Amino acid sequence: MPKSPNQKLKLLVLLRFLERQSDEKHPVTLAQMLEELARWDISAERKSLYDDLETLRSFGADVVTLRGKTPGYYLGARDFELPELKLLVDSIQSSKFITGKKTLALIRKLEGLCSVHEAQVLERQVFVRGRVKSMNESVYYNVDAISDAISRDRALRFRYFEFTVAGERHYRHEGGYYQLSPYALIWDDENYYMLAWDEAEGRFKHFRVDKMTHITALDRPRDGKDAFAQLDMSVYSQRVFGMFAGETQPVRMRFARHLAGAVIDRFGKEVLLIPEGEESFTVTAEVAVSPQFFAWVFGFGTEAEILSPEAVRREAGRQAADIAAKYRE
Repeated sequence: MPKSPNQKLKLLVLLRFLERQSDEKHPVTLAQMLEELARWDISAERKSLYDDLETLRSFGADVVTLRGKTPGYYLGARDFELPELKLLVDSIQSSKFITGKKTLALIRKLEGLCSVHEAQVLERQVFVRGRVKSMNESVYYNVDAISDAISRDRALRFRYFEFTVAGERHYRHEGGYYQLSPYALIWDDENYYMLAWDEAEGRFKHFRVDKMTHITALDRPRDGKDAFAQLDMSVYSQRVFGMFAGETQPVRMRFARHLAGAVIDRFGKEVLLIPEGEESFTVTAEVAVSPQFFAWVFGFGTEAEILSPEAVRREAGRQAADIAAKYRE
C-alpha cells in the first residue's frame, strides 16, 4: 500500500498534538495519537509510536510518560509555564496603550503556547470590554517603528495630537511635523512614552506613543548622543512624574512613617529615609518639579509635606490654595 504524501509530517503532527492537546492533567493515549495521525492520512502502528516519542525526546521535547491503570503521555516543560502566561495576559489586558482589538489578538496568540485545556484558564482572565484602552489602532506598529529608528540611529518625523472636548484629534505644532531624535521607550503609569532629543531646544522631551501618527525615519543620524550617554535611565524614570518634565532639583520632603513603602516604590531602595520622631521621616530626592509631582504629594493629604527648597514649597502652597479656592467657590 503506497504511503501518503503526508507521511513525512508524522513527527510534526505528533509534536503539535502533544503541545495543544496534552498537559499534566490531560494526558493523551496512543489510541488518540493514532486517531490524530489518521486524520492527517498518516499511517502508523502503536509500536512505531514508541520510537517516534523517543525521537521527540532526543530532539528536546519533554514528553512525559504516565504509567499505571490509565497510561498516557503529555508534554511537560514548555517555553512558557501557565503562571508566566497568566502574567503576560494580565499585563497585556491592563495596558492602556494596546487597543482592545489588539489585546484580544495578542491573548489568542499566547493561548497557542499552551494546551487547549490551559487556554480555557487564560480565557477566564480576559476582561477587556469596558477597560480604558487606546483608540489608536496603529500604536502597536508605532512601537516597532520607533524601535527600528533607534536601532538604526535614525531621526524621526511624526505628528502628535491631543483630544478636544468633542473627542476629536487636534494636532500640536500647528498641525506640522516634529523632527526629533528617539532614544528610548519608557513604560510609565500604564502608558508607553518615547524619549526624544530636541536639538533646537537642547533637551529631552516625552511623547505618548499612542498619540503619535505618520511616523517616518529620516535619512540622517540622531542628535544628542552625548546628552543621552550622561543619562541614567533607571534614575531618570524615578525623577519624572507622569512623563511631565520639569526642572530637576533635590527636594526635601516629610512623610508619615507608614508611607515608607510608597516612597521607596517611587524613588527606589537606594533612597535614604531619615526617621524624625516616632511619627514621620524625611527624604531628599532628585525630582522633576511639575504639576504631576505636586499632585503625587497632595495625594497623601496632610501626611506628606514639601520642606525645601523654599521656592518649591511656596509653589506647592500656591497650587493647594488655588485648588481650595476653586472648591470654596
